[in-house]
Amino acid sequence: MDQSELFSSPPRRGPSRKFKAVLAGGLALGVGAAITLAAWNDSEFASGTFAAGSFEIEGSTDGTTFGDHEPAASAATLAFALDANKLAPDEPVYAAFAVQLKAGSTNAASVSIAASSAAPIAGSLNYSLVSTATFGCDAAAFAGGVALVTDAATTTSSAAGIIPLVAVSTPVDLCFRVTPSTSLPPGTASGSVLWEFTAVSTTPIP
Repeated sequence: MDQSELFSSPPRRGPSRKFKAVLAGGLALGVGAAITLAAWNDSEFASGTFAAGSFEIEGSTDGTTFGDHEPAASAATLAFALDANKLAPDEPVYAAFAVQLKAGSTNAASVSIAASSAAPIAGSLNYSLVSTATFGCDAAAFAGGVALVTDAATTTSSAAGIIPLVAVSTPVDLCFRVTPSTSLPPGTASGSVLWEFTAVSTTPIP
């Protein structure tokens, strides 16, 4: 035998069947992974419809006829006794008023009150306010009422959130007491006091 044949390399063969099988398996796995990338999709929608509610208060000087009294130039005139035109020191006068939510209002209210006056006589006056069980205001009704404001200045003062209104057309009856101080000067001093009721809406009415 020729020595060159003894040391020559064995003939080269192609890839074994086992290697081909592994390679084929790898290709098969690759195809399978690509297929699992697909997914289902679905959507859900929600919508809302909105509209503004209604909110307004109104007042009455007789407990029966209610209406709007704004702006300040259209303020309701409180029916104080005739003695309000001839005040004397420490002699109070009384007047009734009522406030309610106007029909159609959709929210309850918290009502504040503010007094103001630039009249010289206002410096000698103070006022108190109570709520009463029925409409009407005199010394007896005032004494039996629930205190809301006590001895406040009529020149400028305010009380926040003192009157709750929780149902439409259901008035809260009020009784004003205005008391002249001992400093009230005799003579022709006169003038007006303005009370403003301001309502802020609270919870929706069921």
